[in-house]
Amino acid sequence: MSDGYGSKLVEGQTSALERVTTGVVGLSIVSCLLGMTSILRWTTESTEFLGVSLFDFFAIGLLAMGLTLVVIGVASRTGMVETQPDRNVGAFTAVAIGAISAVVVGLVVSQTLGLGTLVSVLAALVAGAATTLAMLLVREDIGSTVPIGVLTAVVGVLVVTGVLGPEWSWDPEAFTATFNGTIVIPALTVFCGLLSAWAAAKANEGFGTRGRQNGAYLLIGLNAFGMLAILAGLIVFIASKGIGPVLEGVQLGAGFDWPFVTNGYTLSPNEPNGVFPAIVGTFWVVLGAVLLAVPLGIGAAVFLTEYAEQGRFTAVVEVATNGLWSTPSVVFGLFGYAFLVPRLGNNTSLLAGMLVLGFMLLPLVVITSREALISVPDEYRDASAALGVSQWETIRSVVVPAALPGVATGVILGVGRIAGETAPILLVMTGGLRDNAPNILGSFEFTSSPPFVANDALLQSAPALPYQLYATITAGVSGDESFGWATALVLLLVVLSFYAVGIASRFYFRRKLHQ
Repeated sequence: MSDGYGSKLVEGQTSALERVTTGVVGLSIVSCLLGMTSILRWTTESTEFLGVSLFDFFAIGLLAMGLTLVVIGVASRTGMVETQPDRNVGAFTAVAIGAISAVVVGLVVSQTLGLGTLVSVLAALVAGAATTLAMLLVREDIGSTVPIGVLTAVVGVLVVTGVLGPEWSWDPEAFTATFNGTIVIPALTVFCGLLSAWAAAKANEGFGTRGRQNGAYLLIGLNAFGMLAILAGLIVFIASKGIGPVLEGVQLGAGFDWPFVTNGYTLSPNEPNGVFPAIVGTFWVVLGAVLLAVPLGIGAAVFLTEYAEQGRFTAVVEVATNGLWSTPSVVFGLFGYAFLVPRLGNNTSLLAGMLVLGFMLLPLVVITSREALISVPDEYRDASAALGVSQWETIRSVVVPAALPGVATGVILGVGRIAGETAPILLVMTGGLRDNAPNILGSFEFTSSPPFVANDALLQSAPALPYQLYATITAGVSGDESFGWATALVLLLVVLSFYAVGIASRFYFRRKLHQ
């Protein structure tokens, strides 16, 4: 380990610096969390935290964080604490702080001073350029703490003095929206809290390389935590809205009955509405799409990776598959509506939905399967060839099994997308809400003429959960909003069940691979 990574600060000073910076990070995270609850309106300005009203806590926290960061920067620069700062904060950080300065100055000049668009743009550019240049000329400890500390403290002062308060509002001339203090103050608290946490995390490691790593780790960790929290909040919110109607009328025991899951959609006032036909329709359309896309996608990936010469052709295919995967789903739906529906009886049908969703899934299967096959070490192929095994046997027995966990991941991601798609289903498959499920297995008939097998159920429209949710929430078909939330909960559970099956398959193939 080099001296830069292994060196320690002076014992007493290090402990004090670590305690102070850890406190700033903790206060920043708490402020960010409370700010998010206020933005989501789970809390209000009258909510008390630790015996203090929420917005007063924001103001006190911002002042404490800002002033502490300034003191830390000055103490590091004057040698009161031993640190190892670089000569400047770096180009990226300098540009980022300069951009923040440009936005603040531009808003003040245009909205507070009312000097017009041209003057405000020029002032913003000058302020941003000057700040960026200044950040490149000062040491890292000053550049990383003082500007952020001053900004955070100024916001705290504005809240403390009442300049920014719950009754404050802003009507910018260029927008039709009105920004109220009940949203702006929490948003500024979250923003300044993240900046303060980053600066304090850098100072905690004495700046330099370790400080930058610590700050990056903190921001990445908070970002990951925020995404997981949003996902968990979304699931909890939908579950709280829909769990009541889903469980209504459930009877356990010998006469088990679950009306919402086992019933169809009926207009009878004496029969509770359910989503069973939509569940069955969603299952069949996803299964058909998987049966179409997975063999074709894996086969194409095997050819492109193992047989085709890596050159212009494979590059064109790679660009095309990436482009198709990023294509909006409604475009696939329009393709199916214009090309498939007229050739399948000129009616919306389950088969058209399977084909369209299969075309949507195919690019991702090709992309992820190619990546999984490429990641298989060449030593596997060389060892198999040294034993005299043919190329096809090597691919079938060695390469594909080793890549199956990655392939399963691609299928999981794709199924998670297509199972909840509404636009393609609306255009090519569904014909309305139904009280009976499509009977696919019982509709097969054998004929004496090609194609020798017929299934009328595949050529008829079918219900699906995404369309039923759309019809209930947007069009108000049921007249009951709770039915829509319950449908959303069932759709979420169905999608999560597909994910669970896919994840279980991935672990199974991975375990078999390592046996």
